[in-house]
Amino acid sequence: MGNNNCWWKETCIYQIYPRSFQDSNNDGIGDLQGIISKLDYIKDLGFETIWISPFFKSPQRDFGYDISDYTEIAPEYGTMEDCDRLIEEVHRRGMKIILDMVMNHTSDEHPWFLESSSSRDNPKRDWYVWRDGRKPGKAPTNWLSQVKGNGWQYHKETDQWYWAAFLPFQPDLNYRNPEVKETMFNIIRFWLDKGVDGFRLDIIGALFEDEEFRDNPFSFQLVPTGESSDKMFRSTKMVENLPETIEFTKELRAVLDEYDNRFLIGETFGSLKDLREFTGEMKPDGLHATFLFNSIYTPFRAPALKKMIRSYEEYFPDPWIPSYVFANHDSMRRMTTLRGNEKKIRLQTLLQHTARGIPVSYYGEEIGMKQSKFPRDKALDPVSHEYSFLPDFLFNLVGRLTHGSLNRDECRTPHQWDASPFAGFSEKKSWLPVGKDKDWTNVYSQSKDPASLLNFYKAVLMLRSTSTALKKGKMTLLDAERHILAYTRSQDGETLSIYMNISAKSRTVALPEPAGLLLSTEFDRKKEEVNELILAPWEGVVLG
Repeated sequence: MGNNNCWWKETCIYQIYPRSFQDSNNDGIGDLQGIISKLDYIKDLGFETIWISPFFKSPQRDFGYDISDYTEIAPEYGTMEDCDRLIEEVHRRGMKIILDMVMNHTSDEHPWFLESSSSRDNPKRDWYVWRDGRKPGKAPTNWLSQVKGNGWQYHKETDQWYWAAFLPFQPDLNYRNPEVKETMFNIIRFWLDKGVDGFRLDIIGALFEDEEFRDNPFSFQLVPTGESSDKMFRSTKMVENLPETIEFTKELRAVLDEYDNRFLIGETFGSLKDLREFTGEMKPDGLHATFLFNSIYTPFRAPALKKMIRSYEEYFPDPWIPSYVFANHDSMRRMTTLRGNEKKIRLQTLLQHTARGIPVSYYGEEIGMKQSKFPRDKALDPVSHEYSFLPDFLFNLVGRLTHGSLNRDECRTPHQWDASPFAGFSEKKSWLPVGKDKDWTNVYSQSKDPASLLNFYKAVLMLRSTSTALKKGKMTLLDAERHILAYTRSQDGETLSIYMNISAKSRTVALPEPAGLLLSTEFDRKKEEVNELILAPWEGVVLG
């Protein structure tokens, strides 16, 4: 049934962390009814697709990424009726909805794992990855989890170890078992039958492990980057991005192609060559797209950004497409990464929505929410607890090196809707403290200010929605001086030119011919025809 309507190539995605978005019943936890109440806000901003982090039934030890039932809704978020209504209301507004699907692992409280761990001869034993230790007290291999330390967890009752690629209470499913694969495919079909438009796939690269259980080799790398997840002087070669995982994505794509116009975007780590393989090496027959985290790790300087764009275009030429993501629920908020420089944030927003790619924005980025700072002993994030042995200075240093991922509470605070005590997120309480900057960084205040970041987002997304060149066009980098990032987007006779001055000094750009100024990051700049372009510090413009 799959056809060639590639809406996902032209869309812009807004990520919602449901626990922190909008609380409709004042219990301090965001919920599905809260999301429904804010759909008009998202549409008015100009976003066309929403991605919602998991709201399936879960013990909430990792706040939804530890699923105990894939076809039930966690009661704190609502009911299946709420979910059905959410899907319906999204579609009624002409928008799309993609769900966050955690296929790699379940909660250790999932009925499947409770059965699997009950005895060595239980029929579901082989649904997870179990292995004898090398010797008493010694893990089967040297494989590290994506969080910290060896990912093998000893199970005393059955005297074996189970593999957990992320946190200890998230055992990995065994996809070498055909029953597991078919069961998960049917869960995907369950949600597709309900009308969801696609899925964001959590740590999809970790789905298969080396069949021979060989040790990972030595690596010189200490912390992950956009190019690699190798860390702590050990490669992840035996547990990530295996050929079997690549092949699985093609099978999963075939499941989606049973339905019209559905979409898969995957989270994994590795080189751009590795990530391209997930989308299909010779033809686009795997995932439709992957998250390219190079964007997060690339220094915000023109030469580095030019190099990044060239590499994206090299590895993801049409009909493939790159993604542009600068923040999410696992990383530091960009306003903090860029040291509170709103002019840089506007440039980044312009780049993200005018480059050829799928832009993915994290809730609160549109108003410039900052990373919060919490005492470590108050952290709810289980990842933070894994590093409780580190002294404060090392904890903070590793957090900065990994872009704020050691205490993820700090980037997950409630959305700041107004300046009321709980920022309009709730009337009575909030599961995490609201940001200290809520009095001036909030939707209500910025909606009243024509020159606010919020209104700049609206302007960029409005331009994108009305421009065939920005939605579909070819991207060509232009020769420009070191501090200027410049490119064109062209389609069906429409050409737009984007110039960005990524420096603290004014710069003059000679234009090949006079052009009309359509948009500037400096909102007070007149929209007029320009012969010579003088860009203010940290200013970007669109010419047409």
